[in-house]
Amino acid sequence: MNENIKTHYNYPEIINKLEAKGVELYGNHFKIQEADYPIVYKLIAYFLKDEPTCFQYNLNLNKGILLSGPIGCGKTSLMNLMKYLAPAENKFSVKPCRDISFEFIQDGYEVIHRYSKGKLYQAEPRTYCFDDLGTENNIKYFGNECNVMAEILLSRYDLFIAKKLQTHITTNLSASEIEKNYGNRVRSRLRELCNLIAFENIVTDKRK
Repeated sequence: MNENIKTHYNYPEIINKLEAKGVELYGNHFKIQEADYPIVYKLIAYFLKDEPTCFQYNLNLNKGILLSGPIGCGKTSLMNLMKYLAPAENKFSVKPCRDISFEFIQDGYEVIHRYSKGKLYQAEPRTYCFDDLGTENNIKYFGNECNVMAEILLSRYDLFIAKKLQTHITTNLSASEIEKNYGNRVRSRLRELCNLIAFENIVTDKRK
C-alpha cells in the first residue's frame, strides 16, 4: 500500500482479521497471499468506504465492483469475506450465476425481476454480487431462449441510474468475452456500473 495515502485504517491488521475469518469459513489451508495484497487493499478500501484511499486507487464509491481473474484465484472467497467488512447500509448477498440459471428453468421470466425489481415486485431491490458470470448458459423456458444474466444486468443498470443501486460481479471472462457472451450493450453498461479490479499474472489454481 502506498505509504503516502493518509488513512485511519490499519490495512495489515484488517488482512489478518480477514484471514482468520477465511480460516473459519474455508479451513486451515486458507491464506491471503502477499502477492494479492494490492487487490485486497482495493477491496478493503472500497467496502470500508475509505475515501482517501479509494481516490488514490481511482475507485468510484458510487459504482459496484467487477472482480475479474482466472479460475481459482480466490475471487469468490474474497467477496464472501468482504460481506463482513461492508457497513449495514452496504450489505450484499453473493449469488452464483449458475444458480440463477437453474431458477430460470423452474420459475421463468419472474427470475429476471427477482434480481432487479425485487421478489414479487414488492420488496426493495437488493445489492447482489453475481458470482462467476459466464458459467451459466443461455436457458430455454417453454422453447424461448433467454440470456438471463444479460437481461438482469441491463435491468440492474437501469436501477443504478434511477436509484444508485449497486451491483457487484466476479468473472473469469475478459472484456471481449463479456461482449461476445452478453453483447456490446452489457459491456458498455458494465463500464458505468462497476469499478474493475483485476487479478493478473496468476498461473496456479489456489484451490489445488
